[in-house]
Amino acid sequence: MSYSISQAQPPLTFIPPALNPWVLQFVQGVLPFWLRWQGGIIQVDAEHAERLADLYRQFQDGKIRFLMAFRHPNVDDPACMAYLLSHLVPAAARRQGQKLRSPVHAHFIYDRGIPLWAGTQVGWLYSRLAGIPIHRGKLDRVGLRVARELFVSGDLPMAAAPEGATNGHGELISPLEPGVAQLGFWCAEDLHKAGRSESVLVVPIGIQYHYVDAPWQELAGLLGQLERDCGIEAAPLPIDGVSIDGIPEVLYERLYNLGQHLLVRMEAFYRRFYHQDLPETNAADLRDRLPNEVFAERLHRLLDVGLKVAEQYFELPAKGNLIDRCRRLEQAGWDRIYRDDLGSLETLPSLERGLADRVAEEADLRMWHMRLVESFVAVTGAYVKQKPTAERFSDTLFLAWDMVTRIKGDKVFPRPKIGQRRVKITIGEPLSVSDRWETYQSSRRAAKQAIADFTQDLQAALEAMLP
Repeated sequence: MSYSISQAQPPLTFIPPALNPWVLQFVQGVLPFWLRWQGGIIQVDAEHAERLADLYRQFQDGKIRFLMAFRHPNVDDPACMAYLLSHLVPAAARRQGQKLRSPVHAHFIYDRGIPLWAGTQVGWLYSRLAGIPIHRGKLDRVGLRVARELFVSGDLPMAAAPEGATNGHGELISPLEPGVAQLGFWCAEDLHKAGRSESVLVVPIGIQYHYVDAPWQELAGLLGQLERDCGIEAAPLPIDGVSIDGIPEVLYERLYNLGQHLLVRMEAFYRRFYHQDLPETNAADLRDRLPNEVFAERLHRLLDVGLKVAEQYFELPAKGNLIDRCRRLEQAGWDRIYRDDLGSLETLPSLERGLADRVAEEADLRMWHMRLVESFVAVTGAYVKQKPTAERFSDTLFLAWDMVTRIKGDKVFPRPKIGQRRVKITIGEPLSVSDRWETYQSSRRAAKQAIADFTQDLQAALEAMLP
């Protein structure tokens, strides 16, 4: 079964970073085997690794502070980043005739919710690897304070995913959150107050996954499983005997039909059981319009309704974009599950404990709607049609798999393995925070604009690395 909660829990405490060199050395040693076994990743290459090696040399010489802002298309990204730092960057330094001090590693920011579904042992591991947990849906003063202090004075650089979460699209970047830019300006501010001269940089890092061999047969098999789960009785279109060039078109028709089926069923679900106003699509809606445009419009309307169902329960306003609303809902749910207003749960009277458990269980059920939406916030409806590669087909198919799996009540991770992959990591030109410091500190309005401008420039830098 999937991770679910039926009882009130103690408050979520901060998990302080406590780097353990022995744990780090062990993890770095087993990374190549873990990537191959767990992620089907047989090769990781880095473009401009020497650029990052030089930044580490300057950092270790006390000349700069820097943060690596990496793309986050899927759950294997942190492991790939760890491999980059522990294996590829030291090798690049050696090619330049340099030797970096060990460990070549980074403090990294991660979602405090990960240990909730992945297990408390993951929280322990991330702590020993110098991770800093952050609550995504609120102003996490403790986590931000620790991240800010380590950015200025830590023995390691920083790493963070500015998208905030995986979006499931290898070739599409979600709007970036402003946290990376804010941390950069805080670092520049703290250095200035301390009379220190280090420059502050943010390094954009792209991550791209490619199948060694396009796994069309495996994708067809996973698609067939989803069709059976959805009760689609039409016989799957054959791919045996179809040329390689024709396979994507054949499978795309099946994928599109699956998407339409899921859309119709979920619209009916919210219309009937949650009394939501979702108009039915008719022939007139498709006249003079592309089917993908109509699909994208209906999907966005459905996602909005899914969030409204949860927002109505938690009495939250439908304010901001889909990602903002997801974060707000997550925090509202956690506030009702991880209670800091009850004292010790063990000493509560049975009646009070029972009521607290009912509140927690209901909050978890309402957050289910948000989890469905969270997987689809980046879906455009035309991602595969525009470029029918195995990678894009896989991205979209796995999002559908996540949705069906959540509805069935099964675990979303680990996902099925469908083919071996290679990873290309691209280290971009560093963006200087220090060069913008004077503008940032001139006024509150200027600071807000400087953060927005820097975030936009970082977004452009990451998008420039897409194929």
